[in-house]
Amino acid sequence: QVQVVESGGGLVQAGESLRLSCAASGSIDSVSVMNWDRQVPGKQRELVASITLDGSTIYAHAVKGRFTISRANAKNTVFLQMNSLKPEDTAVYYCGARGIGGWHWGQGTQVTVSS
Repeated sequence: QVQVVESGGGLVQAGESLRLSCAASGSIDSVSVMNWDRQVPGKQRELVASITLDGSTIYAHAVKGRFTISRANAKNTVFLQMNSLKPEDTAVYYCGARGIGGWHWGQGTQVTVSS
């Protein structure tokens, strides 16, 4: 069984920062990629940031330059540093880990940015 657990969401004002954390544990081998996605009710889920085992990253255009994804020495742990937050960043943020058997996702953590 695989568990993916996110933490660090909350309510902040525009311009402030938040740091999300995610840890994947259990029967998951060779995690090659870890992603942060987000979803607003009524809208399609979208990729926010992705990081590979060798540290290569990609970002959505909307967050480039403001968000940073990083991977801890414990390779199944990732962070999302979110700076200069905007009201349009409000969403449920999901962490995913891709192992040999496919993707595993957490339950999500709410991020709310007030104007």
